[in-house]
Amino acid sequence: MKSILSSVYRTLFIVGTTAVVALAQTTNVTLSGTVKEAKNKVFLPFVNVTLLTPSDSAFVTGAITSEEGLFTLAGVKPGNYLLKTTYIGYRTRLQPVLVGQLSEFLNVGTLELTEEVAQLSEVVVTAGPEAVAGTMDKKTFTVGENISQAGGSALEAMKNLPGVTVGEDGQIQLRGSKQVMVLIDGKQTALTGFGGQSGLENIPASAIDRVEIINNPSAKFDANGNAGIINIIYKKEKKEGFNGKVGLAAAVGALWEKQANYPTIRPQYRNTPKINPSLSLNYRKNKVNLFFQGDNLYTQTLNKNEFADRFYNDGTVVRQQLKRNRNTNILTGKAGIDWFVDAANTVTVSGLFSSEKITDRGDQPFFDGTLSERLRLWQFLEDELKTTVTASANWQHKFKQPGRLLNAGFNYTFHREDEKYFFTNILPTYTGQDSFKLLSDENVADLTVDYVQPLPYGRLETGVKFRRRWIPTNMQFFPGLNSPLDVDAGGAATYREWIPALYGNYLIETKRVEVEAGLRVEYVDLQYEVNPNHNTYKSDGYRYGQPFPTLRLAYKLNDNNRLSLFYTRRVDRPNEVDIRIFPKYDDAEIIKVGNPGLRPQFTSSYELGYKTNWNGGYLYSAAYHKAMQATITRISSIVPGSTLIYNIFQNAGRSRLSGVELILSQRFAKWATVNLNLNGYRNTIDAFSVVNLYPVRNTFSAERQQLFSGNVKVNGLFHLGGKLDAQFTAIYLAPDLVPQGRIDSRFSIDVGLKKAIQKGKGELFINATDIANTLRIRREVQGDGFRYVSTDYYETQVVRVGYGYKF
Repeated sequence: MKSILSSVYRTLFIVGTTAVVALAQTTNVTLSGTVKEAKNKVFLPFVNVTLLTPSDSAFVTGAITSEEGLFTLAGVKPGNYLLKTTYIGYRTRLQPVLVGQLSEFLNVGTLELTEEVAQLSEVVVTAGPEAVAGTMDKKTFTVGENISQAGGSALEAMKNLPGVTVGEDGQIQLRGSKQVMVLIDGKQTALTGFGGQSGLENIPASAIDRVEIINNPSAKFDANGNAGIINIIYKKEKKEGFNGKVGLAAAVGALWEKQANYPTIRPQYRNTPKINPSLSLNYRKNKVNLFFQGDNLYTQTLNKNEFADRFYNDGTVVRQQLKRNRNTNILTGKAGIDWFVDAANTVTVSGLFSSEKITDRGDQPFFDGTLSERLRLWQFLEDELKTTVTASANWQHKFKQPGRLLNAGFNYTFHREDEKYFFTNILPTYTGQDSFKLLSDENVADLTVDYVQPLPYGRLETGVKFRRRWIPTNMQFFPGLNSPLDVDAGGAATYREWIPALYGNYLIETKRVEVEAGLRVEYVDLQYEVNPNHNTYKSDGYRYGQPFPTLRLAYKLNDNNRLSLFYTRRVDRPNEVDIRIFPKYDDAEIIKVGNPGLRPQFTSSYELGYKTNWNGGYLYSAAYHKAMQATITRISSIVPGSTLIYNIFQNAGRSRLSGVELILSQRFAKWATVNLNLNGYRNTIDAFSVVNLYPVRNTFSAERQQLFSGNVKVNGLFHLGGKLDAQFTAIYLAPDLVPQGRIDSRFSIDVGLKKAIQKGKGELFINATDIANTLRIRREVQGDGFRYVSTDYYETQVVRVGYGYKF
């Protein structure tokens, strides 16, 4: 086995290639300041201000002050310069200036000119943001350069990014944790979840410009999500005139059967079609910019094909299969207008509409241990419609001093979940017909005000945010003959959340040292009102006011080497779905139930990062540690006299996650760039004991769990000539902890080709995911009185072709 793994690693190193990782780095900085007369303190107009190189005094850029004595020097690259100020009748002022990478705007302050006095020589240290390369808290990836995942969903586009993995439940994980906050254009929306993440598989990658991964968010971001933030930036052109892009991608999946069905059930999906037309339009003239992005993503998918064997202490063995054929159609449109009122004020109004139609046809047979007797057949039809409407209005005021900004915005989201399930429960002696209907309306209103003030040595950021969120839900059960549904667990419930927050963030940079310190204070008032006739749960909620400090310290060893130290405190609040009081029956005998007694999980994170650059490559490395309190996890338990397993969210106590991440990038030639990403971590969950209330009160205890896990990704881009690009991605995920058990290793390979045509305006691509059809998910779970082993042979192999044209 070791020789096989070492062979795999060698193969990954030699053959693999990395999804083009564009470490977002600021290359241009705007300097500003004012010029005054030293004696009388009056502003001096029409003063010449020039920027020179210190070695030979070569001209870089220049400007003349306005009537208010204000000057602006734009497009300055980070480095050391001389700032020269000249005015007839006054002494020339010459001073060294360091243009850093911590802020896009630098205020050098007030420059005073005097008559017939000695030349002043004052060192002014400036700051300019250094996105990823310097701060190491953010990495930016251009989705259009991700050839091997083009034409798929946002979830598929992200799975080969460094530090990102896809968990067994289809959720994104950062460095082994799925507590990730996902934003769209810097805002939380119902498309991706307000409490936790959701819906990434339903956002077409064709709508996305780039993805930002922020492992250590500053205080200006919401405190939710201990693993960090993923920010999805939608496409939006701002070119003058009319322009846009039209595209069409088609695909087919489930090319062959990974695992045959158990007998007596309907066939599983094969050769599943997928199609994604997209259109992007933009029109800009004078003071108005109009934009539109529309996509339709239709897919057929073998969404689940899980085989599970359950073993009970009394000797009972149950073998089952859960097969789910899924049809999905997602229509998404985003449109808006930028109105440049004048040089100082911009108003943006935008709206987003998404309609997601899901139809699942599922079969779940249950057999005895020898597969000689079918005990039960559970078939279901899920008919679900999710509708999302988002409206945003933003106002930005630019002060005369460049970089000094005031932003105010209002964002409202409505998300309706209309879900219907129809069940056929077939037993040897009878057949029952059952159903339920769930209606959930999520309403979220956010008001934000942010202010940025450039300083001589950095910048100051501050702001406030108010959130009001309310979600009425209603579950209605319609039982049939000998119904297995818990009809007394239905009814109405209403989730209400009120969160005011205040933050401040201060950045300062010297020639060697950078400091970014922030504090966010959030107050949360959550109320959950439950149907008073519910058979188990009662109304519940919680309140807290907590500080969430952030700190980043960086030391520049030289131009190519720097160290950064991070500390953040964050929280993971239970989402409304996590505390829902209704049992879910898409698996008839492993039933998921929420828990309104669930409480927030608080996390303290520490990280030490190092980055070094050389000609044609770089190495980024980080050692990190997270300590969690009141860890949120699902607990599987049974009750006496029943083989049903209930999965219920609980706070499991303390846990820790410590690891190391490496990203190595090397351009071997003009035509070949290869990246290697290694992430290894130790996951520890301390021993704990909890009380489950549903369906009857029972106590569950677990011993301490610990496992070393990680992943390896090799991914690269080849420019083959003739405007033809190729990409290869290989991913290995090591075994990892899941609640009460472990998940086995996984491995997959993706490839893609892209060719520019029509003088660069057109583009053709073809790609294939999991070309060896090796990806499957195997789990082992141990509970009190039972254990089960499952393997999911869901659809992973997909071949796509597509075409796009820019105009």
